[in-house]
Amino acid sequence: MLNRKATSTALEVSNQAPVADGGLDLSAILSFARRHWPVIAAMVVTALGVAILYLLVALPLYAAKAHLLLDTRKLQLFQQQSVLSEVSFDAPAVESQIEILKSESIAAAVVDELKLTEDGEFTGNVRSFFGSLSSALLNLFDGGEGNDLFQADVRSRQDLMRAAVKHLRENLRVQRLRMTYVIEIGFASLDPGKAARVASAVAEAYILDQIQSKNSTTKRATSWLQERMAELREQAIAADRAAQDFRTKNNIIKVGESSIDEQQLGELSTQLARAREQTAEAKARLDRIRQIAAARVPDATMTAWLKNDVIDKLRQQYVEVTRREADYAVRLGAEHQAVINLRKEKAQIERSASEELRRIAEGFKSEFEVGQVRERAIQARLDEQAMQNATTRQEHGALQVLESAAKAYQSLHDSFLQRYVEASQQQTVTNTEARVITAAVDAKKVAPNNKQVLTLASILGLMLGCGAAYVRERLDMVFRTPKQVEQALGVECLGVIPAVEGHALRKKTWDPSPLELEQRTIRQDLGIARQVILTPFSRFTETVRSVKVAADTSTTARDVHVIGMVSAVPAEGKSTLSMNLAQLAAHGGNRTLLIDGDLRNPSITRTMTPHAQAGVLEVLDGSRDLAGTIWRDEITGLAFLPAVLTKPIAHSADIVASRQMAQLVEGAREQYEYVIIDFPPLAPVVDAKAAAHLIDGFVLVIEWGQTSPEVITEALGGAEVVRSKLLGAVLNRANPSALKKLEAYKGKYYNRYYTSYISS
Repeated sequence: MLNRKATSTALEVSNQAPVADGGLDLSAILSFARRHWPVIAAMVVTALGVAILYLLVALPLYAAKAHLLLDTRKLQLFQQQSVLSEVSFDAPAVESQIEILKSESIAAAVVDELKLTEDGEFTGNVRSFFGSLSSALLNLFDGGEGNDLFQADVRSRQDLMRAAVKHLRENLRVQRLRMTYVIEIGFASLDPGKAARVASAVAEAYILDQIQSKNSTTKRATSWLQERMAELREQAIAADRAAQDFRTKNNIIKVGESSIDEQQLGELSTQLARAREQTAEAKARLDRIRQIAAARVPDATMTAWLKNDVIDKLRQQYVEVTRREADYAVRLGAEHQAVINLRKEKAQIERSASEELRRIAEGFKSEFEVGQVRERAIQARLDEQAMQNATTRQEHGALQVLESAAKAYQSLHDSFLQRYVEASQQQTVTNTEARVITAAVDAKKVAPNNKQVLTLASILGLMLGCGAAYVRERLDMVFRTPKQVEQALGVECLGVIPAVEGHALRKKTWDPSPLELEQRTIRQDLGIARQVILTPFSRFTETVRSVKVAADTSTTARDVHVIGMVSAVPAEGKSTLSMNLAQLAAHGGNRTLLIDGDLRNPSITRTMTPHAQAGVLEVLDGSRDLAGTIWRDEITGLAFLPAVLTKPIAHSADIVASRQMAQLVEGAREQYEYVIIDFPPLAPVVDAKAAAHLIDGFVLVIEWGQTSPEVITEALGGAEVVRSKLLGAVLNRANPSALKKLEAYKGKYYNRYYTSYISS
């Protein structure tokens, strides 16, 4: 049996745009567009109409832009440090300045400067077409007594200010240009001149706010410095007075930065050091002279150090005598009287030198002793002065603390005084890091953007149209294409038969002549029942031919001679197709028998032989033979076995499944090349299932765009034997114009090929 869920899912998939291996199937998308282009076009036209209406009634909006530079190179008129710290414009700092520009204080300043509280655009008195329309509707619903939400009521100055500030901030756009220090200030207004004025005013208000903020901060700092300076001045005076009083009380006299006692102690220390140095020098000279005295006669180095004329002369004499002694000793001999005299003279010189050296040594000794005495005297005086200073050291320490405090207060006072002077000078200089580099002069129209609005409307309309078409197709759970039939039912779709208008029976009643009744001749004015004969080249006829070809080329075990025509529900055109298939087979020269097997509703009998008195029931009960109940068509030679009902038959399934019916079919198979039996619908009646063993193949007729796939699936699921013998399915009564859209992918020639025949 067929899986109902699987069939439904398959149909849903077939209604969607197929997905190929590389993505969406473009041909399926184009086919979808061709099928639903009226809906899509209607949505696009509607959206464009709304957009055009909006463009006609919407108030134009203009925007102007000014550019503000946050200059990091601050102008320095004074070399001293500023009271305020230098601003470093990193990313957070720039964002902070942007927020200041968008602040309520800047907006309020601009509103005051330009007197925008008197401007209806800013206070809400200017209304668009839609605003006026909504206001009128509200008044209409309120009976004319309600408050107009957009009416310019008499409001207070504060209310007008709030409204103007709110409108200004809502239409103000402030942003940083890329990674620069340039800030773009834009404002949108109904008036281009007003937009430029507001944008420029915002920039100027920001600069003025920065200047005022700095001046205010500097003024507060100056006031604080002035107060602090007065306090420090009093504290410095009090500290200095305390130091002077303490110095007077303790009789501490200072010369320069130190007291007299300290200076005296320092001088005595210096004298002691100098005395010790002189004593050490005298001691060194004394020791040296004693070394020289031990040598009796000093050498040249010693005489140079002594710097004594007597020693120098004695030294010269000694050298001369020594030279002469050596010379005479060589010439006269060592024992010569002259040599001996020279030796005596030499000894006398040595005694004289020794005496002179002792005298000099006594002088150095005396100098050394004097130095020691001087050193001891100075040391005594130093010790005495140190003892005296020790008694006043505590007073000096306290005095130093008082003097340090006085100096500290004085230093702080001087520093604050300098800062006060700097702050006072900076108050007179207008200095800010921001400046306008591009003024807002020209305002450009920004809304409504005709091109953008129309483009967006077209896109939106297209999206809505596609969405509506998609929903429509998803909700349209019926068969419209052969592909849907094949995917959902798993059987071949033999073709699509277009709906044919204007070929119904020419007369609802038929008055046959006695000869026609005697010869059992089928009525001639069959209309659509003879469509294959009336329009042999139409698509209708070609589809019926495809059914016959399917029977002729069937791959079943035996040839298809007996064909059963079935449908899932009544009124799907099954009987009309049965008559046309039989007419087509007979018109081609084949012996063909059409049997009206619908014993519940024999519509073929009512159409072709409404005056028949006997038919298939009489043949089955043996009261009439087959040859005596068959009616014939004079044009095609078709043989027709009607079904004449005098009363409703409750057990029609037993009749068509009986042995007599099998004998009838077997006999007809031997006499005719094609036996076509029209059965009742599968869903309400089981006759086709009961007689399925007698049929070589079935043809399922489905009404195009009407029959639910679930109904067909359920009907075939309950008649598996019928499904197993299906030659294929036919979509019947297709809308020609819709069919043309569905098959647009086949080309214009394909659609024109049958146009004349379909309309004929």
